[in-house]
Amino acid sequence: MNKELIMLGTGHAMVTKCYNTCFLIKNEDEYIMVDAGGGNQVMVQLEKLEIPYTSIRNIIVTHGHTDHILGVIWVIRKIATMMSAKKYKGKFTIYCHDEVEEMLKLFCNMTLAPKLNKLIGKQIIIKEVVDGEEAEISGIDAQFFDIQSEKKKQFGFKLTFKDGKTLACLGDEPYNEVNKEYIQDCDWMLAEAFCLYRDREIFKPYQKYHSTALDAGKNAQQLNVKNLLLYHTEDFNLENRRELYTKEAKTEFDGNIFVPYDLEKIVL
Repeated sequence: MNKELIMLGTGHAMVTKCYNTCFLIKNEDEYIMVDAGGGNQVMVQLEKLEIPYTSIRNIIVTHGHTDHILGVIWVIRKIATMMSAKKYKGKFTIYCHDEVEEMLKLFCNMTLAPKLNKLIGKQIIIKEVVDGEEAEISGIDAQFFDIQSEKKKQFGFKLTFKDGKTLACLGDEPYNEVNKEYIQDCDWMLAEAFCLYRDREIFKPYQKYHSTALDAGKNAQQLNVKNLLLYHTEDFNLENRRELYTKEAKTEFDGNIFVPYDLEKIVL
């Protein structure tokens, strides 16, 4: 089975040397997009990778922060334009919780041309999901869970592929014990690591409801996952990020550690 995780961006909200964290899950010839960053740089990333919008049939939007949701408006605009020109056939579905649904409808109503906005609810479907809900997306079984954020409502999700492999996305906040059932023993755990533990006094991750590479490694070990992927990082030492974050997480986690750069592809 042809399965890949493709990082469109790997940085936190205020990065300038890389793009905000968002990615694609490729399953055979179809892609699920997860978030879209904070602007139309998402279009640049897709162009660099030569990924056709017609292969992106679904998007999961985890929450309504600027660095995750604003790029979605550009994706909607692009796909709606293609639909209007008869270049995108079928439906494009957006999976999100109720707060994100309300935001997307408001943004689209305020910013898109009427002929594009009228496609919302017809060919462009905003599908509200609730905590624990299951769905089949692009041939993959998905289950959504509320991460119980203290900042803004946010959902993570677990994917189960046809070959039985599992992937859990924790969103962009630390692991919460209430979601253990979704993450325990997964093949892949996608977790934010705002900075290195050694740099916690510089970047203040805990005050911002984030964690470090060390924290992510500890959680991955306790949850018995096989592969740990770290994203949503600072970008002050980008050229050495992979080496430094891997080294720190490895002091706690004995599985495989991935610290990808923008546009990197990882076989699942």
